[in-house]
Amino acid sequence: MVFSSLVFLFIFLPLTLILYFGVCRRLRNTVLLIVSLIFYAWGEPVYVYLILFSTVTDYLHGILIERYRHQPKRARLVVLFSVFINLGLLIFFKYSTFLVTNINLILHTDFDIPQLPLPIGISFYTFQTMSYTIDVFRKEAPAKKNIIDLGAYVTMFPQLIAGPIVRYQTIANQLEYRLETEELFAKGVWRFVIGLGKKVLLANNIGLLWNQIQGTNGDNISVLMAWLGLVAFGFQIYFDFSGYSDMAIGLGYLFGFVFPENFNYPYISKSMTEFWRRWHISLGKWFRDYVYIPLGGNRKGKYRMYVNIFIVWMLTGIWHGASWNFVLWGGYFGFLIIVEKSFLLGWLSRVPSWIGHVYTIGLLIIGWGLFAFEDFNQLIGYFKVLFGCEEGIAFINRSTLYYLKENVILLGILTLASTPIFKMIGQKIMERKYGQTIKLMIMPLVCLFILIASTAYLVDSSYNPFLYFRF
Repeated sequence: MVFSSLVFLFIFLPLTLILYFGVCRRLRNTVLLIVSLIFYAWGEPVYVYLILFSTVTDYLHGILIERYRHQPKRARLVVLFSVFINLGLLIFFKYSTFLVTNINLILHTDFDIPQLPLPIGISFYTFQTMSYTIDVFRKEAPAKKNIIDLGAYVTMFPQLIAGPIVRYQTIANQLEYRLETEELFAKGVWRFVIGLGKKVLLANNIGLLWNQIQGTNGDNISVLMAWLGLVAFGFQIYFDFSGYSDMAIGLGYLFGFVFPENFNYPYISKSMTEFWRRWHISLGKWFRDYVYIPLGGNRKGKYRMYVNIFIVWMLTGIWHGASWNFVLWGGYFGFLIIVEKSFLLGWLSRVPSWIGHVYTIGLLIIGWGLFAFEDFNQLIGYFKVLFGCEEGIAFINRSTLYYLKENVILLGILTLASTPIFKMIGQKIMERKYGQTIKLMIMPLVCLFILIASTAYLVDSSYNPFLYFRF
């Protein structure tokens, strides 16, 4: 089940809200746990046992860490064992096929290649469960004595499948002491509907353009069309993922939770370093706090810092998928950020800002090409066209002009929506004398319009992918 589905919007969510607010406060985490398991079982009935196993395992490890609080060596062994189990499950289900396939290729062996369906959201909830035992070990949050509360945290359906990655210490107090208010509920409805519109009306529509260009072969494709395709993919993945994050944050508000922000207009960045501070913020902070800083961060000299950055980025690439293109993608951005840290950021700070923006967007488009193709033959073929290295391919053709003409308005809307301009306009309106009155009149109408338009799209179209489900 996905948020942008009619079943979720008009059956699952209303019933969940009725049930949640229909019970006393002490039972609300129990309700969240039950409905979250139903939500997950909708698409992964077998792997519900896996997420329950992770919950019970980390609950017991948290209790043991608390017990051995004054015996640091034992506590450290417990947290290491917990991390080993969590990473072991992730590696087994997500990477075993990739690893065995490459071992067979390199060593000329003939091991059976496991064909395991990927548990939905395993990369996200594994990082969350690891943060629990690590935060307890670091004394940054207390161990949960109530397994229902911990289960509600691990399985919470608003952010279970695609984040944001909510660290345990961020939400520990909210699990027991949150307060659901009308103001927060209204804020959640607004945020959810905005995310729904971004996903359904923007990401899905520009995704159709990417699908058309991606499937174009031979003389029908051109250099400019290849670049247009990756621009479309970049817009699709941004509005797809940020829209889903908005919906998750909005759902959190409905139930009294405040989740961390996950995106901050990344396409206005003027360097790669800035971009990755604005994109998938929760993942970047997770790697910073649990990998980069423990490795030494920038405290052990410049060259050690470069090594640490590269390690983090290789892990970031691998986290996204069990394929060599993701390894290449992680190495690509790791290299660029190291170059920026070594000298380029200083130069970019002295030149006009538009130069840094063009530089960032240009290299990002190439990076999205590495991200989009898991098949290396397809990747190489597409990049040959992208850089004009394919013989007989024109720079521009009629198909390219057609795609540009048909999508120019959509591309303009996407470009504006990628910037804070609409937010700034809203803030200006709010500063006026009757700003609050306008807000009370306009916001419900905007919500209703987006909901009706999104519903109409979902009823009429069968194209409703979610790119980050595979991670």
